[in-house]
Amino acid sequence: MDHSGHHHPSSEPALPAEHEHAHHTPPMATWGMAAQATLHCLTGCAIGEVLGMVIGTAAGLSNLATVVLAVALAFVFGYALTMRGVLRAGVDFRTALKVALAADTISIAMMEILDNAVMLIVPGAMDAGLANWLFWVALAGSLLVAFVLTTPVNKWLISRGKGHAVTHQYHHGH
Repeated sequence: MDHSGHHHPSSEPALPAEHEHAHHTPPMATWGMAAQATLHCLTGCAIGEVLGMVIGTAAGLSNLATVVLAVALAFVFGYALTMRGVLRAGVDFRTALKVALAADTISIAMMEILDNAVMLIVPGAMDAGLANWLFWVALAGSLLVAFVLTTPVNKWLISRGKGHAVTHQYHHGH
């Protein structure tokens, strides 16, 4: 039995080194991608947050009820925006929902914690009412704080193939 011919260097086709890793590495997480993912999430969060704050304040709900409503709506709109993009790729509703939950849960949760913490910390912001500039300045500031602090988290998640990275297989042209 002569096995010497089996290990000849030219018997196996040479593959470029990059090819071996191409299927295992998550997408390159750039700050731009992270900011885009955060902004995407922030859009949904902001819509829900503002609606919740407006409805809660206008309806005279307690601060806690207002925050709960704002957070619930932020999740709804945050997921809805992601699902809209994923559904466009032609997947079914359940798959889109799973992708949205995987992509946005941490991001939205962080954003809402930060966002509402700022609203509760700023003296009088929750009680200022919709006609008061303090309410809107605090809300805008809270969304900015949430954006700045959530972007690095999204960058880390994307670099690990988590968070918004899961939506990339459904987006063509990114």
